Amino acid sequence: MSYEIIEKLKKEIEGFKDDPKWEEFGRVIEVGDGIVKIVGLRNAVSQEILKIQTPRGERTALALNLEEESIGALVLDDFLAVEVGNEVKRTGDVLSIPVGEELIGRVVDPLGNPLDGKGPIFTKTKPQFNPLEARAPSVLERESVTTPLHTGLKAIDAIIPIGRGQRELIIGDRQVGKTAIAIDAIINQAQETGKKKPVCIYVAIGQKESKVVKTAETLKKFGAFEYSIIVSAPASSPAAMWYLAPYAGCAIGEYFRDKGQDALIVYDDLSKHAWAYRQISLLLRRPPGREAYPGDIFYLHSRLLERAARLSKEKGGGSLTALPIVETQLGDVTAYVPTNIISITDGQIYLESDLFNQGLRPALNVGISVSRVGSAAQTKAMKKVAGKLRLSLAQFRELQAFVQFATDVDDATKKKILQGQKINEILKQEDLAPLPFEKQVCVFYAVLNGYFEHIAVENIKETENRLLEYLGEFHEADVLKPIRETGEFTEQVETKLKEVIGKFLGK
Repeated sequence: MSYEIIEKLKKEIEGFKDDPKWEEFGRVIEVGDGIVKIVGLRNAVSQEILKIQTPRGERTALALNLEEESIGALVLDDFLAVEVGNEVKRTGDVLSIPVGEELIGRVVDPLGNPLDGKGPIFTKTKPQFNPLEARAPSVLERESVTTPLHTGLKAIDAIIPIGRGQRELIIGDRQVGKTAIAIDAIINQAQETGKKKPVCIYVAIGQKESKVVKTAETLKKFGAFEYSIIVSAPASSPAAMWYLAPYAGCAIGEYFRDKGQDALIVYDDLSKHAWAYRQISLLLRRPPGREAYPGDIFYLHSRLLERAARLSKEKGGGSLTALPIVETQLGDVTAYVPTNIISITDGQIYLESDLFNQGLRPALNVGISVSRVGSAAQTKAMKKVAGKLRLSLAQFRELQAFVQFATDVDDATKKKILQGQKINEILKQEDLAPLPFEKQVCVFYAVLNGYFEHIAVENIKETENRLLEYLGEFHEADVLKPIRETGEFTEQVETKLKEVIGKFLGK
């Protein structure tokens, strides 16, 4: 009997292979507001995922502060369960998010978990994991921005054009239509076809859940959700989620950019992102600087926005266009976070409360707004037709301010003011009504070349709508289609358009 047992043991020992594994453990020595201090994990790296063993189950934390004797970490889920003395284990993994085609049409949180109640996301394919923090493409990996990204808003496409791979800041006070511009830009992409259509990612930071649902419904209504993804860190979620949301959206955008596709990402908004980071930094005992923000607040946004780029042909030629949104207090663009982001981006769309209250929508301040890519990212047709628009508008605004104090005005000035008022009317646009660029070209051609000279200012909008209806119904093939397909405004098309406008106005 003992012989059999010995033989059995011999057989078991023969097949035994020793596979020793080192596991590092630490413990929590301090807890407070989602931040934990850990000792014992000397080899942990920045942005590493740590697992905290609590009586209520495992909790995930992110290593942020690497100090000589301890680690400051950010708890990514329910931090109320974490207590002093809990054991902490290293995972060796850096914070990543699952990315892939199946994300399109879904609402996710900054860790890639579904929030829309439609069940698991990756059921057909295995996801790729992209790190939330990644190196921005180098100068040699980039190409200059030359392809337009049409927003469907006349004031923007004509005066401050946005190109694919650009970073254009949308800035202004509360309730002046910042989000509306971004949503219109996403909806307008439905007019692009095939490979040209960018995947749109909307990152909602610290918004009410009802607003996120409303945004999703709006995108569904206009058929834009079939190429869109929403990353949501709602107002009820902890500061950790607010902080991670833009990086998660960017990691998703990079997946499509690196595949050679175009992607558009909206960060709504980076003011709340900066507030969340300030809260985390102060809890981590990092020294406060100007406006109590930590010293690396500039780096927080620059490392995010630098990842937007148009890649070179060798790298696949994909692009990631960023539209960050920043909220100002009483129009103060000189505050700390707005000036930081202005200096990182390639231009800004500045929306002004006064113009908004006067009924100008979008409430664009032409003087402060600028696109540093400019006409390089504009179609030849738009460049040719609307080239003098900014100058006409700027002259009109100056004259309007000056004439308020003058009693006697000569005819030439009156004419310029009248023309300016008509251009202003043309630039007014309702929410959720983006206009294809070929129709914009036709309208600008008519107003800037004096065809609306004898039409009263109050009738301009109605005349514009009727003209667009007329063009769409009778001249799709010979006027609109050539502009849309070639992006050029040829003499042949110009001659035909003159004839069409003349006929329409009964001249």
